[in-house]
Amino acid sequence: MSVYAVTYVYAPDSIAARDRARPAHRDHLQALCADGAVLVSGPLPATDDEPDGALIVVTAPSAAEADALLGTDPFRREGLVAEVSVREWVPVIGGFAG
Repeated sequence: MSVYAVTYVYAPDSIAARDRARPAHRDHLQALCADGAVLVSGPLPATDDEPDGALIVVTAPSAAEADALLGTDPFRREGLVAEVSVREWVPVIGGFAG
């Protein structure tokens, strides 16, 4: 099983919709965490140079499967995520290091 850093960039003007969908979004991620697939998740606040989004670190057999794992996230199902990036991450120091 490999580790993947999945980043979201939220859709413009989606704050109110995300507020409404957030409980279902967090329940979904919490269930994946309980199954061992999600290692950590949290928001990436907007800066002057970057829009707001999220980082979700998951374990999966492949990048495609990591993406599919999060494809049923309520934020994604409701069109609140404008961009998704999935990239393998190889932690060597700290709690996620193999």
